[in-house]
Amino acid sequence: MSSEDGAVEGGGAGVPPPEQLALIRESVRQAKAPRAKPRTWRGAALAEELPVARVLVDKGVLHLDRYFDYAVPKELDADAQPGVRVRVRFGAGRHRVRDGRREGGGLIGGYLVERLAESDYSGPLAALAQVVSPERVLDAELLGLARSVADRYAGSLADVLQLAVPPRNARAEGRPSPEPLPPPPVPDAGAWARYENGAALIEALATQGAPRAVWNALPGPGWSEELARAVAATLASGRGALVVVPDGRAVARVDAALTALLGEGRHAVLTAEAGPEKRYRQWLAVRRGSVRAVVGTRAAMFAPVRDLGLVAIWDDGDDSHSELHAPQPHAREVLLLRAAQDRCAFLLGSWSCTVEAAQLVESGWARPVVASRERVRGAAPRVRTVGDGDLARDEAARAARLPTLAWQAVRDGLRQGPVLVQVPRRGYVPRMACAQCRAPARCRHCSGPLEGRSEGALECGWCGRGESAWHCPECGSFRLRAQVVGARRTAEELGRAFPSVPVRTSGREHVLDTVPGAPALVVSTPGAEPVAEGGYAAALLLDGWAMLGRPDLRAGEDALRRWIAAAALVRDQPSGGTVVIVAEPTLRPVQALVRWDPVGHAVRELAERAELGFPPVSRMASVAGPPEAVAGFLGAVGLPPGAEVLGPVPLPVTPQGRPRRTGAPPPGESWDRALVRVPPGRGAALAAALKAAQAARMARAGGGRGGGGGSAEGSPVRVRIDPPDIG
Repeated sequence: MSSEDGAVEGGGAGVPPPEQLALIRESVRQAKAPRAKPRTWRGAALAEELPVARVLVDKGVLHLDRYFDYAVPKELDADAQPGVRVRVRFGAGRHRVRDGRREGGGLIGGYLVERLAESDYSGPLAALAQVVSPERVLDAELLGLARSVADRYAGSLADVLQLAVPPRNARAEGRPSPEPLPPPPVPDAGAWARYENGAALIEALATQGAPRAVWNALPGPGWSEELARAVAATLASGRGALVVVPDGRAVARVDAALTALLGEGRHAVLTAEAGPEKRYRQWLAVRRGSVRAVVGTRAAMFAPVRDLGLVAIWDDGDDSHSELHAPQPHAREVLLLRAAQDRCAFLLGSWSCTVEAAQLVESGWARPVVASRERVRGAAPRVRTVGDGDLARDEAARAARLPTLAWQAVRDGLRQGPVLVQVPRRGYVPRMACAQCRAPARCRHCSGPLEGRSEGALECGWCGRGESAWHCPECGSFRLRAQVVGARRTAEELGRAFPSVPVRTSGREHVLDTVPGAPALVVSTPGAEPVAEGGYAAALLLDGWAMLGRPDLRAGEDALRRWIAAAALVRDQPSGGTVVIVAEPTLRPVQALVRWDPVGHAVRELAERAELGFPPVSRMASVAGPPEAVAGFLGAVGLPPGAEVLGPVPLPVTPQGRPRRTGAPPPGESWDRALVRVPPGRGAALAAALKAAQAARMARAGGGRGGGGGSAEGSPVRVRIDPPDIG
């Protein structure tokens, strides 16, 4: 290095400039050196105090869902503190003992949970191989939450911690976090004054109260500012706040609102898309107490906020809140567990209302925060409907598949600004309904959805029983119809109908965040609607049958939620905002949209589900896998009293070369699925029984007893608590 320095000082020909040499030296210093194999600590002295470390190994298999004890070498005593990441040797047999110390086994990561004076295990202990970092990333609070989530969803603690603690990044860990800022001043109620109990909610948060509220937000883009005000009130009380929203666009809106209200440095943004270093740096700032407020997607639901005073979730009915990785928890349920564990405030907000949210209010656990009907009517747009009868009489609809009323709404709206057109995504599977009154056709035995398996034959999608003499319990009709998708080339038809107007699209491939306030047609799939400057002048909600006709218990609730999310972006009725929905006007979700009454729809839906024993009043679990494996699992599990097994029934086969949906069988394989339903109050017993049966099954397969090959014991069986798509 000295010769290089001399050459630089001399300025010889062909020598790189000093800046380039400095960059080369920095790259060499940062290059990863070959990792040395951790020591075996053979013959090393142990820690004088608390020489036993209780470790959670990072193996997500259920039959190993417990702690393991290791000896603490004296040299690791200072760093081996509860909450740090460690590496241990796992899998050594009892016979591999030398000098009273177990040796061998493969290296695996884990977390040091606690230090003990002695172990419950009577045999020799292996030593900790390595303390990966002295940074304490797991405290008792986060560990307790992870255990509660694992038990609720019949999963392993290690799997939950993989969701809760982001992967380590040494560069981020080496940087100090900023000093925490003092609490901000108490904000005024602001837009919360528009709601009954709104101002009281902000006051309670600012005075270290713990209110629990279900908030039905008024239409418009102001929800993010209202959430930011609730966070500011919580911070003003000296406590922390956590906000979970469905996607990155919603995160950006809340982030901007918090920055505008509180300034920089008071909150962290946690999303999976942030990148490993940035996400871990932000997570560490929260863990160290430098930042007391967090906003993020479902990746943030486990954020280790200190002195947690508020957990909030926006639009809990969105599919994005359901985790895809085991044990597949839902962000709403995790935040409910946190509210109970930390005794903090809970806020669930949405333009719409899920049945779960209605249950929280009906049970008295939470209080409603809603606006008066007069204020709702003044803030919502005018909603008009186009049903089957209108389409049959409409010559324009038969020729161009665009009803006259919709065409007129687009024409009038384009004179004032942009017009939103919502078109359902592809992939909605039709289900059977009464041809007279459109009531869903359901099984007489379990109330599951009836599906047309073959020509002229009906079969329940839950219990598999056939139905040969169906008639509608609502109107008595014997005629059925398949609920099918309506207009399919919406964008092309609108483009031809209005050739001088620009057409923008927002969907899976390219999602727009905002659009200008100038006249334009914005064609969007549900959930991808951009916000228009000044609001949309009008909106068309087309192909309503494609959303209402899905073979799912939540079809009506989900359709209403998506319609309201689009209609909430339209200007209010006094400003000329109009929404046209192409769907049968007599259907309950359509009527709820016309009245702008999602809460009433959810309350009525909850009452019907309680009568039929549907979730969330009852608890359900799905068991899926090859037919022999599912049958063997159901025969071995000890279900709690009152449990009812529905099925099994075959799952649709995923064709080769097609993308595989979450929870679907591997391409080309035939799987069955059974549903297990238990009465209220027995959900924990159901999860415990399914977890125990799955753990025993995995232990037998791993030990070579009845596993391997093509046997049922060695075949995969997937258990999911609270499956979102039960039919």
